[in-house]
Amino acid sequence: MGIGKYIKEIGRGKAGARDLTREQATDMFGQILDGDVSDLEIGAFCLAMRIKGESAGEMAGFLDAIYARIARIPTPGIDRPTVVIPSYNGARKLPVLTPLLALLVAREGHSVVVHGTATESNRVFTSDVFAALALPIAQDLHVVPPGSVAFFPTALFHIRLQALLDARRVVGLRNSAHSLVKLMNPCDGPCLLVTSYTHPEYAISMAQTLTMMQSNALLLRGTEGEAVADPRRAPGMQAFIRGIAQPAVEHQSGTLTALPDVPSTTDPARTASYILAVLRGDTPVPTPIQAQVAQILHIASTMRETKTP
Repeated sequence: MGIGKYIKEIGRGKAGARDLTREQATDMFGQILDGDVSDLEIGAFCLAMRIKGESAGEMAGFLDAIYARIARIPTPGIDRPTVVIPSYNGARKLPVLTPLLALLVAREGHSVVVHGTATESNRVFTSDVFAALALPIAQDLHVVPPGSVAFFPTALFHIRLQALLDARRVVGLRNSAHSLVKLMNPCDGPCLLVTSYTHPEYAISMAQTLTMMQSNALLLRGTEGEAVADPRRAPGMQAFIRGIAQPAVEHQSGTLTALPDVPSTTDPARTASYILAVLRGDTPVPTPIQAQVAQILHIASTMRETKTP
């Protein structure tokens, strides 16, 4: 056992490194999740992949290893897919409105699963806003009823996956796990993944992985990395049905004529108050987030019509 032979392939620097096959990536990441490798090997893996960059085949292999090992959230068993929103970036300058997106989708009758963990110390995370809204932070993996939202900490799925995310606090750099959790379906039934990228190059690699995994998904450039549309300007969005890309929604261009009345701070309590005002109808839903909800509902409807698993 051990992953030294794989590190030798991926660790030859940006120019000399070679991509692993999907099967090799599955074996390597499986050993990491099973705890069969040393901390030194894990560190070498994280830095080598950070320098080389992950291929779609490697990401698919890593996901194969994850799906063979993680505990899953049971789904309600209704004729509507569960909407899954990964939340790992948090807010640095803008309020984190991922909970607003989740609540607006749940209001349309969907079960909504938000999963994540705090990966840095200087940001406000979705879990902070959930707490301010008195929304449930799950202690176990349970069914989320239709029309409801729940937040699931990553550690509930697999403790060593959580440990890989926590490594960022030690080395100061993201690793493959931070991309994987944004592509992961933690549910045991039909789901629609709403996910995002931070830099344009990830749009290509994430799209390729969604295609390879035959995922049902909505992919967009997120707000500070969160999978919610920027309330100021609608981003481009790309839908996938069983991995097949659908016509894309173009990003909003041109000069903004007005700015939405969103909080000027990332404070969880003020963000929660704003979200409640939107849900009551006292404050309008930002147009880009309205458009995102419409896209989610459209994809979910298409999945139902085509009986997509």
